[in-house]
Amino acid sequence: MPSSVLEVLRLLVVVFFAGAGFQIGDGVGDSRPVLGALNGTALGLVLGSGFGYVLGGVLGRTTAAGADVVSDRLRSTSAEQLLAGAVGTVGGVLLGAGVAWPVFFLRQAYLAFPLFGFVVVVLGYLGFQVGVTKRDGVLGLVGTGTSRRVATVALPRVLDTSVAIDGRVLDIVRAGFLHGEVLVPNAVLGELQGFADAGDDLRRAKGRRGLELLEALRREPGVDLQVLDLDVPGVHEVDAKLVRICLDSGAALLTLDTNLAKAASLAGVQVLNLHALALALRPPVAAGDEVPVLLLKAGKEAGQAVGYLDDGSMVVVERGRDRVGSEVPVRVTSVLTTANGRLVFGKPVDAEDAPVRPRPPARSGPPTPASVPPRRP
Repeated sequence: MPSSVLEVLRLLVVVFFAGAGFQIGDGVGDSRPVLGALNGTALGLVLGSGFGYVLGGVLGRTTAAGADVVSDRLRSTSAEQLLAGAVGTVGGVLLGAGVAWPVFFLRQAYLAFPLFGFVVVVLGYLGFQVGVTKRDGVLGLVGTGTSRRVATVALPRVLDTSVAIDGRVLDIVRAGFLHGEVLVPNAVLGELQGFADAGDDLRRAKGRRGLELLEALRREPGVDLQVLDLDVPGVHEVDAKLVRICLDSGAALLTLDTNLAKAASLAGVQVLNLHALALALRPPVAAGDEVPVLLLKAGKEAGQAVGYLDDGSMVVVERGRDRVGSEVPVRVTSVLTTANGRLVFGKPVDAEDAPVRPRPPARSGPPTPASVPPRRP
C-alpha cells in the first residue's frame, strides 16, 4: 500500500481519537490546570492525539501488510485490469459508504467523518484489489467481459477416483506442477469408501490408498482441498456425475481415465489428463529400440563406451570401447531414471548378432598318456 494512503489512514485515526479525547476532557467539566497550563480538556485532546497516532500507525501497517499480500500476486497491469480495478474501487467505496453511514448519527462531526473516511478508504482499496484479481468476473458482471478462454490450469479441478487411487498426483503437487483449488465430490468419496470396505483385498487396498491420498493433499500448503456436498439427481454413474458437476461449476476434470477424459472433452469439459502427461514425459527410447549413438569416450567399467542422445540422455554401451569416436547402432537393453536425469544402457547391434564360439568342454579325471609330457632322462 502506498505511504500516502497510510498517512491518510493515520491522520483519520488521529483526528478521531483527538476528538474523542477532547470530548472526554470536556465532559469532565474541570477547567483547572492539571499538568502545568493544560486543563482537563486540553489534556484529553493531547492524550487522544498521541493514542490515535500510535494506533493509526499499527492499523495502517496491518492494513498495508494484508493489501501487499494481494498486490504481490499482480505482476502486470492491462487496460482490462485497470477497468476492473476501477469498477471494484467504486463498488468498495459504495459498500463502505453504505456500511459506515450510521456514524453520522453522532453529534460530533470530528468523530463521524474520520470513521466514515477510514471505512470508505479501506473498502475502496480492497475493492480495487478484488477487481484487478477477479478481472474476468467483474467485467462479466458489468457486461464488458471478454470471450477469452480461461486457462485450464487456472480453473478449480474436480478430482476423479482414478487419480486418488493412483497416488502419483501427490508427487506432481509437491513438484509444484499442480496447485490451487481441488474439489472432491461426495460421489468420489462414496466410491473410495466402498472400495475401502470391500471384501476383496485388492479393492480394499485401493480404497484405503485413495483416502490416505486425499488426507495428504489436504495437508499440502499449495492445495485447497474442498469436499463438494453436491449430488446430481437422476444420474447414477459416478463418471456422469463428475461431467455434470464440471459443466455446472465451470471446473476442470482431473483424471487418469482416458475414456472418461474423451467423453468429458466431447461434453465441453476442460480436462487435465494425467495419463496424457505421463505419455508426454515418457523416455524417448525403450528397451528393444535401436538408435544410432556417437560414442564419445570410454566408460568406467571395462569394455564400456559412453555416448548421448539428442535430448542429452547418457547412453552406456557395453562392448563398445574399441569403437569410441564412431557412430554405432545400439540396441537399448534398459532405461534408468535417476534424480540427475535419464540413463540408457545398450549394446552394439552387430555385437549381439555375432555368433558366440562355444568353448571346449573342460577335461576331468587323470591325464591321458598323450597329454603327459615325456620325462627327461
